[in-house]
Parts: sequence; structure tokens; C-alpha cells
Amino acid sequence: MALYHEATLLLTTTSDSGGSLKSRIYNSQDLKSNPAHLFALISETSKWSPILKDVIEKSGLLALERKLKPPLALLLVHDQLLSKRGIVAPASHPLKIAITKHKARLNAEFTKARLRRGFTSVEALRAHLTLDDGNQGNGLVAGEDGTEAVFGKRHMRWAHPRWVRVNTVRSSLETQLATTFAEHSRIDSVEMLLEEASTSQGRKLLHVDQHVPNLIALPTTTDLSGTSAYRKGEIILQDKASCFPAYLLDPIQEDGEIMDTCAAPGNKTTHIAALLHGSKDSRAKPRIIACEKDKERAVTLQKMVDWAGVQYMVTVKAGQDFLRLNPEDKAYKNVGALLLDPSCSGSGIVGRDDMPRLVLPSADTNTSTGKHKNKRKRPNPTATLKPMPDAPVEEETLIDDTNSSKLETRLKSLSTFQLKLLTHSFRFPAARKITYSTCSIHAEENEHVVIQALESQEAQQRGWRILRRAEQVVGMREWGIRGDRHACERFLAGGIDTEEMEHIAEGCIRCEKGTKEGTMGFFVACFVRDRSLSPGKRVRVPTRVDTPEDEEDVSLNQDSEESEWQGFNDDRENDGERSLATQEKQIRPKSVTPRPKRKKTKKSK
Repeated sequence: MALYHEATLLLTTTSDSGGSLKSRIYNSQDLKSNPAHLFALISETSKWSPILKDVIEKSGLLALERKLKPPLALLLVHDQLLSKRGIVAPASHPLKIAITKHKARLNAEFTKARLRRGFTSVEALRAHLTLDDGNQGNGLVAGEDGTEAVFGKRHMRWAHPRWVRVNTVRSSLETQLATTFAEHSRIDSVEMLLEEASTSQGRKLLHVDQHVPNLIALPTTTDLSGTSAYRKGEIILQDKASCFPAYLLDPIQEDGEIMDTCAAPGNKTTHIAALLHGSKDSRAKPRIIACEKDKERAVTLQKMVDWAGVQYMVTVKAGQDFLRLNPEDKAYKNVGALLLDPSCSGSGIVGRDDMPRLVLPSADTNTSTGKHKNKRKRPNPTATLKPMPDAPVEEETLIDDTNSSKLETRLKSLSTFQLKLLTHSFRFPAARKITYSTCSIHAEENEHVVIQALESQEAQQRGWRILRRAEQVVGMREWGIRGDRHACERFLAGGIDTEEMEHIAEGCIRCEKGTKEGTMGFFVACFVRDRSLSPGKRVRVPTRVDTPEDEEDVSLNQDSEESEWQGFNDDRENDGERSLATQEKQIRPKSVTPRPKRKKTKKSK
């Protein structure tokens, strides 16, 4: 029963470590349960909790079984009613007996709860609950007290499909379509796939992506973890947007060595390797250098590299901080392409990893239940569960629009660090192209960083410019959602050529979450080095809108930000770090102000 007790503990206690539920589970050294099973149990129970709350209250379970607390009861009833394995415990275990002896009553109330909501089968109810999970679909919308759930199309948002990249190092798209997905019907678009999946029960569907080669979209509920192809590393679960950086980088033999600067967990690293492996060039493949500052995450990275079968191409540098690399070191003289995907606010991530919010049943019901019906009901201090304070900091802050000051401070700190990484990558002597990406929806981390990078001394002196849309690989060129031009214009006070502004915005690529495209929120841009651009031929540096003095001062106080935000915990990253606004403040002509004490000094003489 350790699985259920540990799940209950995670749901009812706080953590000082911060991070998402998934990171808390997978990074914990104290849990006995399988991390994947634990995460799945909590996620699925939370998704079903409005229904299970109704079932538990109507059946009077908590009144009959006084030792059961609401969170534990939800977890056990979920597995009893919805898990193929049932409750994972010996048949003689007291807690399992406490649930199974009321099996008939629970099943009856579950059927009533389903029919009250207008669903003819459990699978239909499951599909709509999945669509609504993470605020992604037009499924069940629970009331604030969790007592009612209705099908509300006015809240409609698109579900997030299951994206699968075929690992062409070990297999091919044609092979997988003929084997793993042989029973699936092919659908023309993601939009049609999601619509069909919500109405076609039991039908296996897929869509072969039109933008990224060897990428497949499947219905949200598809589980491939048990397939032979997944176990052998022939298919990799990777969001479509996450495939953009490596594909836009378009690695080729002539690039020389390729560096993934912030590589863990390794999806983008292995994607680069697959793209090189699939090229028609028969020459030896260039080396991929995968840097990962966190040694524990580097272990995961190495496992991913081995699993994908690309260890012959990839060298993992465990514990290597990219900013600590010397671009002039001879060891990196052949690095011609870099992929930069730094830590960011995570505001574009689909909300699967957020801390689940349970709708808990109450033991204080009016249901008469046998021998306990005359007993006084004891208060239940855990009948309501408050949102966990250690939910992902980035998600919590970004959703809280009322706390704009805190959000602005954080974005300034993040963008300063991201710009530092990007300009550092410009300094590699042989570098000819770089992709910069974030899973953020905020212009401060996206277009604003791109513009500041283009304005930087490194870019101006070395001839870096944005890769224009017409120059991009065909799938990225045809992607319709481009950079936010208005965000660029708001960031600048004018002075940049209109045509050049258009090229910058069009060269940037955005993805939006919760749309019919089926991606998470994402941003990517590619920089290329044009050695014909001498400093005298560069586009005139625009002047940005000045920020108020108090906002500039906030960016200088990195220590307070670092103590709260846990994304970067190496203090060395901020040594000597200054925001661009601060630099401008220092070079801005100072106005002449009167010296108030001069007159007083003359009098004293």
C-alpha cells in the first residue's frame, strides 16, 4: 500500500523544493513506489475527482469506513472502479477490504453519476474528462465546490494530442506505420483527428505531420509505453513544438560539430542525431556535444542518448555549465552549429505537470448507512484541499495576472540570463548558425531577447543576423504562426527600418497552446552568420523605450530574485551580470543638476 500512502502524502503536504509534481516525484530519493505509477495515479485520480467525490458521498463510504481520509479514499476508489489492475494490495489488506466490501454500492453510484452527466459509456466519459484535463478541452467543467460537472461547449479549447517522433536511427516512418500503427486509420489534419477522437469510441487514429518529418499525432488518451517500439527506442514521445529547434537548425555535414548547450533530458539532442543520421551524406557524422550543468539531469540525458542509439555521435558533458566554456578553446574550434534551449518561465507548457487540485468528498453527508447512521459525524479537517504552495512557480506566477510586478521582475531576470547565454554562443569562432528557443509565451523572453541579441556587440562585430523565413527549411517556412511584430514595435521606440522589422518578426516562429494545431506554447528563432556584414554595413541599432527608474533598479537586485526562483541556483551565473536597461542607463548622457550645498559653503567661508 506504499503507493497510496505516498500519493496521499504528496497531495497533502508541502515541499520546500518547489517544482512541478512530476519533478518532485522523479527527483525524490525517499519514495519506494515506481515514479511513473505514482505520477499516473495522482494525475488520473485528480482528473476523475469531481465524479469520484459524488460516488463516495452518495455511497456513504466515509461514514462507513471511519479510518479512511478523503484523499486516500479517492485514490483507492479510483483504482477500484477505473484501474484494470484494481487496488494494488494483497486481498487481505484492511484498506483494500474497506473498499472491496462496498464494491456493489460504489459501482451502482458510479453508474448513476455517469448517467446523470449524460454519458452512455465509461469511455465516453473518460474521453471528455481527458479533453478537459489541464484546461485543454471542452469536457466536464466542475463547479467551484466540485458538486456538479456539465458539458460546456462555451469553454471549448482544443485537446493536446499525443505526439510521437519516429527515431530514424532505429526505425523508419514506413516501418512504424506498418507495424506499431498498422491498425490506425490515417486522418488528414490534427483538427480532424481531435474531432474524430472525441466522437469515435475505440477507433484508432493517427495523423502524419505536414511540417516536421517522421512525426505522428495520436489521440490524447493513447498510451504507447507498453509497445515494443517504445521499449526499443524506435519511437520517442516529443511535442511537435519541441521538434522545431533541431529541425530549424537543419544540421548538415558542413556545419562541423554541433553543440546542444542545455541538453537534458535529451529529446532535442537525439533529434539532431536522427536528422544527421538520416542525411544522404555518406561521410562520417559530425560529433554532437551535449552540455548539461546538472549532474543528476546529465544521467537522464545519457540514458536517453543510449536508449535512442545515438551514443556513437553524442558526447555528454556531465556537469558542464555552458557559460563556463571558453569559445576560444581549441576543443571547440570546429563547433559550427549550436542549439540553445535555456530555462524559461515555462508559460507555454501544457498543464499536465501542474500540481493537481483534488475535489475531495466530505464525510458529513445525509446518507443513511446501516449501523453507523445514528453515530455523530466527526469533523473532517481535510475536506477541502487548498492549492499547493509548491506548485510550479513559473506556472503559478504567470497565471496570476494580478501580481504583474512579480511577473515583470521574474521575466527581466530570466531574459537577462537568456541573453547572456545567446550572446555567449555568438562568440564561438566557427559558429555559423544557432537556434534559440523557449517554451514561453512572453515577448520578454522571445522577440525582445532576439532583438537585444541582434543589437549586441557580439552580433554586430561577427555578422550575426536572423534567418529569414524564405531561407528556412520548408516545414518551418510553411508554418503559419510567426513572431509578434507588435511586441517588437512596443519594445522599440522607432528607428529601425520597417522592412528589417518585418524580416525579424517573420523569421521568428511561435506556437500557441490550446489551439487546433495541437502544440504547446513555444518560440524559436534561428541566427546565421553572414561574414559579409561588417560593422559598417549593419542595420542601425534602434533605441528602445526607456523604462522607469524603479523598474531598472529591480533588475539589479538579482539576489532576491534568485532566492525565490529556483530555475538557476548557481550564483556564478549572475556574477557581473547587468540588464541591458542598466547598461543604457549608465551610458545615457547625464543631465546637469545644481549643487545645492555650494552656496552654503561660500557662506561658511
